[in-house]
Amino acid sequence: MTQAPQSPWRTRDFRVLFAASALSHLGSNVGYVAIPLLAVTALGAGPGQAGALAALSTAAFLLIGLPTGVWVDRLPARRVLVAADAARAVLFASLPVAWWLGVLSLPQMYAVVLLNGCATVFFDVGSQSVLPQLVGRDRLVPANAAVVSLMAGANIAGRGAGGFLVQLCTAPLAILGGALAYLASAAGLTGIGRRPAPAVAPADRRRLRAETAEGLRHVLGNRELRALAFTATLTNLGAQMINSVLPVLFIRELRLPPGVLGTYWAAGGLGILLGAGLAHRLAARLGHGRTLGWAGLWFAPAALAVALVGDGPWLWVAGAGWLATMTKTGIDNVLGVALRQHLTPDRLLGRMNATFRFLLTGALAIGSALGGLVGQAAGVRTAVWAGALCMACAFLPVFCSPVRTLRELPAAAPPSRPASAVSCAQA
Repeated sequence: MTQAPQSPWRTRDFRVLFAASALSHLGSNVGYVAIPLLAVTALGAGPGQAGALAALSTAAFLLIGLPTGVWVDRLPARRVLVAADAARAVLFASLPVAWWLGVLSLPQMYAVVLLNGCATVFFDVGSQSVLPQLVGRDRLVPANAAVVSLMAGANIAGRGAGGFLVQLCTAPLAILGGALAYLASAAGLTGIGRRPAPAVAPADRRRLRAETAEGLRHVLGNRELRALAFTATLTNLGAQMINSVLPVLFIRELRLPPGVLGTYWAAGGLGILLGAGLAHRLAARLGHGRTLGWAGLWFAPAALAVALVGDGPWLWVAGAGWLATMTKTGIDNVLGVALRQHLTPDRLLGRMNATFRFLLTGALAIGSALGGLVGQAAGVRTAVWAGALCMACAFLPVFCSPVRTLRELPAAAPPSRPASAVSCAQA
C-alpha cells in the first residue's frame, strides 16, 4: 500500500480550507497583539480593563458555545465559515476607522471583541467538524498535524508581525491588516465544494436544549474525553491568566517595546510547531495515549519558569519555559483532537467540538477575568505566578486517566446512534 493515498493534501477541499485558514489565523493573531496594545497605548487601559478586554474576546464561547454545535451540525459548513470570516473582517475594520475619526472608546472595543468572539465560535467549531468529512477518518492524524502546524505558524508570524507592526505602523494599521486577512480568507473559503446541510428528519429535530445536552453527556460521560477536556481547560485557564496581564507587565513595568511582547508570544507558536512535528513520531514510538500522558509530565512543569519573566537573562528563561509548555500544547492539539474525533460519531462532531470549545475557550474568558482581577488587586506578578502554577499541574487529569495506557487510536465511532443508546463505553 502506497503512502500517497494517506496524505490529506491529495484532497482539494482540504488544501482550500488550509490556505484560507492560514489567512484567518494570521488575522486573529495580529489582532491578539494589536488590540490590547491599542487599548493600553491609546486609551490608557490598566490591568483590570486589559483583563476585561481579553475576557470578552472569549466570552462568546460561554454564551453561545454549546448551542453552536447544534447549529453547525445542521448547516452547510462552507456557509458557516465564510459568514464567520466576513463578520470578523467588518468588526476589525471598525476599530481603525473609529480611531481615525477620534471616537474610539473602550466600550466599542469591548463590543467588537465580544462579537468577534461569537464569529470565532462558529469558525472554530465548523472547521474542526468538517475536517473528517473532507479527509476521512483514516487521515485525521496527519490532517490535524497540518492544521496545528498552521496555527503555530500563524502564532509565530501573526503575533511576531503584530508586535512589530504596532511598533512601526501603530496599532490601528496592524488591526486593519488583520481585517484584510479575514476578508481574503472568506473569499478563499468560497472555493470549498458545496455540501448539502446534514439531513435531519423532522422527528429528529429535537429541542435545542436536548441536543445540546446530548453533546455534553457524550464528552463528560466518557473517561477519555473528560480527561482531555479537563487537562486542556486547566492549561487554557493558567495560560490566559498570564497572557491577559503581559501587555501591562511588558510595556509599563519592564518598559519593553511592543515588538518584544510579540516575539515572546511568537515563541509559543514555535513551541506548538515543534510539538505538532513531534506528535506523530512520539505516538509511533510510545503509543498514542502514552505520548499524551507522558508529554504532560515532561513539559508542563516548565510553566513555572514563565513566572520568572524579567529583564535580561530572565526574559530568556521565561521564554524557554513558554516554549516548552507550548510544545506540550502542540502535541496535545494533534493527538488529543484526533482521539476526540475517533471517539465521536459523525452526527455528534459539531456538538463534541462545541463542548470542548465551550470548556476550553470559556476557560480563557475566566482566566482573563481572573488575571485582570488578581493583577489589579495583588499585582501583575502575582497573577503570572497563579497562572503558571495552574499550567504546571494541568497535565494530571490525562496522566491519571485511561488515556495514558492507550497505545493505538480506537476504532472510529459508528456513524449514527440513537441518543438513548449513547453510553460511556461507546462514546
